[in-house]
Amino acid sequence: MKYLIWLLIILIASILEYLLLLIFSAYAVDSKRIYEKHSSYYRWLLNSSTWILVFFGRVHYHTHGLEKIPRNQRFVLVCNHKSKLDPITTWYLLKDFDLAFISKEKNFHVPIWGRIIRRCCFLSIDRENPRKAMETVNKAAELIKNDQVSIAVYPEGTRNFGEGLLPFHSGVFKIAQKANVPVVVCGIMGAEKMKKNYPFHKSDIYFDVLDVIPAEEVKSMRCNDIGSHARELMSSFVEYHEKEKDYVNLRTVQ
Repeated sequence: MKYLIWLLIILIASILEYLLLLIFSAYAVDSKRIYEKHSSYYRWLLNSSTWILVFFGRVHYHTHGLEKIPRNQRFVLVCNHKSKLDPITTWYLLKDFDLAFISKEKNFHVPIWGRIIRRCCFLSIDRENPRKAMETVNKAAELIKNDQVSIAVYPEGTRNFGEGLLPFHSGVFKIAQKANVPVVVCGIMGAEKMKKNYPFHKSDIYFDVLDVIPAEEVKSMRCNDIGSHARELMSSFVEYHEKEKDYVNLRTVQ
């Protein structure tokens, strides 16, 4: 019994130590600065804290095509967007690729994690201001060219609460063109069910790499054409999963 008590004390102390580390590290980040250098330390904080959500949220990943993702170069990842947990579950699943998401400014004001994602080179975008949006596109391209991160962005621009896909903002593909990198087209479904499933049921999240458009093709195509191709692939993925409302036993877990 004595040993169990000591183990419990050590466990509680370790948790408190980690939480203090997370808090103090987060508030060491300048909330008004745009960082141009990726931090491995803050990426570790991001991934380790996300593990808590994935573990206690009982996330069960079903993946297909991950082997298509380039491992020897940076890229731009685009995906459909149905849940505010899409980016969290995606950056954890693809933690080996140092993804930095382009996101709305509001997410950078979330206590602790808003500062951590800023230090991991995530970028905010103002879609209502074309000039500022283009500044974000240029900053994202520079981060890629400087081999700091790969960029992830949702062409729909915001979460889609209905079926199908929202209209695309094809200008996001300029990032890949300016940085001369491939576009990784993906589909995700299931994260939108996590709130409903927790804590009594596991959440099945389906993530497919639908295509990788080589850099030379991206460079030669119009942004609207890239968007049309990506949208067609994502639409097929979403339509398939929306027909399977319970998302059960669609394929083998990898």
